[in-house]
Amino acid sequence: MYRKFMHAWERRCHDKDFHSRVVRPFEWGLEHLNGQAHRNSYSPLTVLEKFNQQVLTNSHEFYTPPPARPKDFDFDGFMLRFPSSIETASPTNNTVHARFYPAMRNGKPSDRAVIVMPQWNGKEDAHVAICKGLNYFGISALRLSLPYHDWRMPPELDRADYMVSSNIGRTIQSVQQAVHDIRRCADWLQLQGIKRIGIMGTSVGSCVGFLAWGHDERLEVGVFNHVSSYFGDVVWQGITTQHIRKTLEQYMTQDEARQAWLSISPSAIIPKMKHIRRKAKLIAAKYDLTFPYELSQIVLNDCERHGLPIDKVILPCGHYTSGKAPYKFLDGYHIVSYFVRQWR
Repeated sequence: MYRKFMHAWERRCHDKDFHSRVVRPFEWGLEHLNGQAHRNSYSPLTVLEKFNQQVLTNSHEFYTPPPARPKDFDFDGFMLRFPSSIETASPTNNTVHARFYPAMRNGKPSDRAVIVMPQWNGKEDAHVAICKGLNYFGISALRLSLPYHDWRMPPELDRADYMVSSNIGRTIQSVQQAVHDIRRCADWLQLQGIKRIGIMGTSVGSCVGFLAWGHDERLEVGVFNHVSSYFGDVVWQGITTQHIRKTLEQYMTQDEARQAWLSISPSAIIPKMKHIRRKAKLIAAKYDLTFPYELSQIVLNDCERHGLPIDKVILPCGHYTSGKAPYKFLDGYHIVSYFVRQWR
């Protein structure tokens, strides 16, 4: 009965902007991989499979941006801007925007901060409440706009469709870009005298945040809100991305989609993380139809199997409904309190 109620509520939330979801044409998008994918005589799918295996072999190189220079950062006291390390075909997307919410601790500017990434297509005010909740406990927050979101959105778009789409290569590039942007945010925080840096993300923000956390030792605490295993499986099975699946299934199977996006999938990276002893909390929702719960269970089991020191929480709601009362208060409590406890 409760499951039926929650699933119906999830679908109503999803359907509110159903007609704004554009079914776009399929593109392999190899040109977005910055010359790192070499076609030769192989089929595009084979090229992508080889590319993904190369990334997984040397993921630190793929997910590490060139060193940032202090003069690259432009901060006006609230808005931080800096050039992305990855230049895309959309000029507006190539400048990173982040908003800084400073906190005081013991009468001085706090020496701890969390980089915050909202969900896919989150509005400008998404996760501002999380930032202010962290501020209340003496933790500063840097709210990062993901690629193609907010001020970074190209003029031809009404939604951040280029972040996750039926263009395979551009989606990979977007995730790589987001990870680079996060790590450059950490560079800036260190320049401000921040000594302890955490990371928090929701949905696709959780995915890119987890990948950044796995490749940057400075990110000492992580909270990943709505987690899943394989990027291709989420796109294929989740209700939020059915308009993308409609295009993909004309060109590939679910297994092929999983392989095409393997290098941006948390479960594919986890075996390389087994040395990590930094703390993280992974949050899943039992009635999630966007990040289906069975996919969340896979990534939770993968973390435990490889010995990652994670805490896990299963919310009694879904993806959209975690942003609705009363569940948003429960979710917010789990997120904020984890950083507070880890940094006592």
